Amino acid sequence: MPVSPRLPFPYRPEADIVAAHLQGLAGALDWAAAAHAAQPWVQAVRDNPPPFWAMESLLKEYPISSAEGLALMRLAEALLRVPDAETAIALTADQLGRADFDAAGDGVMARLSASAISMSKMFLPEGGQPTMMTKLGARTVVAATLRAVQLLGRQFVLGQTIADAMNEADDSRKKIPNLRFSYDMLGEGARTDADALRYLASYTNAIKSIAVSASTARATEQNDGISIKLSALHPRYEDAQRERVMAELVPRVWGLCELSAKANINLTIDAEEVDRLELSLDVFEALAALVAQHHPQWQGFGLAMQAYQTRALELIGHIAAIARKYKLRLMCRLVKGAYWDSEIKRAQEMGLPHYPVFTHKHHTDVSYLACAQALLAAPDAIYPQFAGHNAATIAAILQMASRNAVPFELQRLHGMGEGVFREVLKNPLISCRVYAPVGAHRDLLAYLVRRLLENGANSSFVHQLADESVGIGELLTSPLRLQPESSLPLPPALYGPARPNSLGLDLTVQSMRAPLLAALAATAVPMVPEFDAKSAPSLIRTCTSSYQKWSKVPVAERAATLRRAADAMEQQMPKFCALLVKEAFKTWGDAVSEVREAVDFLRYYAGEAERIMQPVALPGPTGETNELRLSARGVWVCISPWNFPLAIFTGQVAAALATGNAVAAKPAEQTPGIAFEAVKLLHEAGVPEGALQLAHGAGETVGAALVAAPGVAGVVFTGSTQVAKIINRALAAKDGPIVPLIAETGGINAMLVDSTALPEQVADAVVQSAFRSVGQRCSALRLLCVHEGIADHVIEMIKGAAKELVVGETADLATDVGPVIDREAYDNIQKHLQRLGSASKVLVAQDAHRDSAINSIANVISPAAFEVRSLADVKDEIFGPVLQVVRWGSGDLKDPEAVIAQINALGYGLTLGIQTRIDSRAQALAAAAHVGNIYVNRNMIGAVVGVQPFGGEGLSGTGPKAGGPHYLYRFCAEQTVTVNTTAAGGNAALLAGGG
Repeated sequence: MPVSPRLPFPYRPEADIVAAHLQGLAGALDWAAAAHAAQPWVQAVRDNPPPFWAMESLLKEYPISSAEGLALMRLAEALLRVPDAETAIALTADQLGRADFDAAGDGVMARLSASAISMSKMFLPEGGQPTMMTKLGARTVVAATLRAVQLLGRQFVLGQTIADAMNEADDSRKKIPNLRFSYDMLGEGARTDADALRYLASYTNAIKSIAVSASTARATEQNDGISIKLSALHPRYEDAQRERVMAELVPRVWGLCELSAKANINLTIDAEEVDRLELSLDVFEALAALVAQHHPQWQGFGLAMQAYQTRALELIGHIAAIARKYKLRLMCRLVKGAYWDSEIKRAQEMGLPHYPVFTHKHHTDVSYLACAQALLAAPDAIYPQFAGHNAATIAAILQMASRNAVPFELQRLHGMGEGVFREVLKNPLISCRVYAPVGAHRDLLAYLVRRLLENGANSSFVHQLADESVGIGELLTSPLRLQPESSLPLPPALYGPARPNSLGLDLTVQSMRAPLLAALAATAVPMVPEFDAKSAPSLIRTCTSSYQKWSKVPVAERAATLRRAADAMEQQMPKFCALLVKEAFKTWGDAVSEVREAVDFLRYYAGEAERIMQPVALPGPTGETNELRLSARGVWVCISPWNFPLAIFTGQVAAALATGNAVAAKPAEQTPGIAFEAVKLLHEAGVPEGALQLAHGAGETVGAALVAAPGVAGVVFTGSTQVAKIINRALAAKDGPIVPLIAETGGINAMLVDSTALPEQVADAVVQSAFRSVGQRCSALRLLCVHEGIADHVIEMIKGAAKELVVGETADLATDVGPVIDREAYDNIQKHLQRLGSASKVLVAQDAHRDSAINSIANVISPAAFEVRSLADVKDEIFGPVLQVVRWGSGDLKDPEAVIAQINALGYGLTLGIQTRIDSRAQALAAAAHVGNIYVNRNMIGAVVGVQPFGGEGLSGTGPKAGGPHYLYRFCAEQTVTVNTTAAGGNAALLAGGG
């Protein structure tokens, strides 16, 4: 099976790719003729608009870009899964109350629905809990809203069971005989193996049902078929788990292929995210080889591909090559793509050089046409299937196909584009397959939202077709030209002119991960001599001497030095990642993130120093000037932890240096090599050696000696609350000036989950927050508070997902959870595990991941989870992969406000997660929480410099927040200078003004 990439680099300049596509399409398509052919279809649809309950009508009146459309979408996404009436009322009131349906829309539907919604809102509580007077009315409104959402869902779901769907399909064929169907058993990606097996059973049952009405005498493409998602059939369908995927997923899918081949029905693998594309191609080829071996005459095996991906055209070439290699004809479904927004966000978050998808809709249209041309050019290898609802694109495909009489079919989504296809299919020679979702309403939610977002966008053809203010000529405008540069900034320019976004790596791309693996073999962790604690006063004097010079260097020059260091660190990412893997036992993903964070700190604090260290003129009476100035304090002792030995070390040092201070840096005794290399890099960038001194040793000796030394102007510390208190007392006991302390410590970080939350999203967020980095993050989730109405389901999903994590050596790309930092940490966590094991209900046991290979790795602790009776049972921060779970909804935790009150009472205040679809609840809980960083509907780790300033309150630290706009002020002394400008005589300026 191929291990080298077969597709080009995914992050290339968009304009270059589109230009090549346009060149390939030159002379191949008469767009004017295509638009002319599409015009009567569009006119017919507008002359016979869909009924007011149809999706097109709803999107016309309440587009997703409006507050009203967004409210309806959120209700559609969440309301069906809420088990308790009180929460359903709160959700409905929250969403309907956030929009003005009276003002939105002007059609019949808008007027009717606005009146209904306005009346409904009279029965819903405005903030807080419903009263007795509103309860009965509110329940009625919720019941009606539920019914409306179910009706909305029915427009997209052909049936709740495969039998129902097939009956509906037969009814549709009575009206349009040339319809075929591809059934999609609804469901999101599997989080657990139990999920995957359940989806496998669902697919198997569907294939057997479809087979009953299929004919082996017909061509395969004339039968109905099924569409499957690989992520639904394996909980770890990702590139890092390639070996496991090939060993476990391929046999599962092959079983489905065999059933389909024997029944002569078609099976298409749906397209998913960009980072799975190469892996999906390998899975597809492995299955194609099995098809060639066992069912060489079967022509129903296929793959969907997304035109918005910049590699779509090359993918077609590889599919054709696979078909010819194995002497098969394969099906290829061409779609525009349904994950555009998430692909954009992923590229931005990862700091990738370009986007892997087109940022202009017209460029996606160009790609679609180029791909269509390629599919039609390979009739020996490919049966083309063109999915979409754009009338002009359909006309263009018909034009291209007519030149070579190539067999093909069109496809549409059930519930979408029916008007256009009603006109197109008046030609009986044109075949159309309907992509038909099947499933219960609870499985519809995520699919429904994707369809609403995809077709409700202002730029979509479906939306514009329903909008008569868009002229037909405009609707059918040719996309065959290069569009102006997108207003969407490239990921490196995410933060505008202030600073570049740090460059990241996509570890699913071989060319990006290869330098990391090479560096692992080439990089040795340096041996760092221990510092003699008795020399601490001498070290501080050296720093003080250098501080006198460094503080006088203009802030712009100091900032330039830090930026040079950032550039150098970015260039040396493979080396620093290797050091983090070897010395700090970081996984590769965590190592890349940490280097990026260190780079961000250097650039951010450089810019912040330039911003704040300029004199500020203050107002005052005539005849004087008033100016506020900031200056360096002196020598700072920076004491950093082992859990972020590069990022936090660099951030502390960079903040002090940027503001003109000198630094005595004491890294964690477990990770001095990383600190040594960081200091070396900063010196090479231009930081004077005397201004940055490294002192490696134990905290009890070296750290204590540095804190106690005379001449220290400030201490910045990240670590445990206990040590922070020791430092605070030591500083208070010193003679001389009062020395400021910046302390960032840990926390008993909680996540509150109500019954509107999506369990799959909760499971993802919990597993990432609690177990990533072996739970060795200050921000890691320690306590999950989940509503009792959904607790059983959520807990089972978390248990299953946790068991799927790979525990092992962090040098292995497949590893999710490596060893803890040292034996002391291991022993401490084990004590807590023993206590919890005897006093609490075990959810995820310690031996869940154990095998002989893991037993040979020192200090490995696999993820563990326990259910505790109450919040009072949670007393200490356990700095490892240990999660405690408590249910709320009754007793002393009867509502979310009570949960937050008890979390506040713990005294810590670092991070908090809130999972809810009730926006007003999220805001109210955030306001009530005494917590520094609050994350809503996402994980609660990975704060980004300048985006999510990090730091807590109470037992979790002093503030100000690292990576925020207030941080550098603490490193500075303030000075106000007032000058009497009339001391030499009268006020000339005032007199000149006519006084």
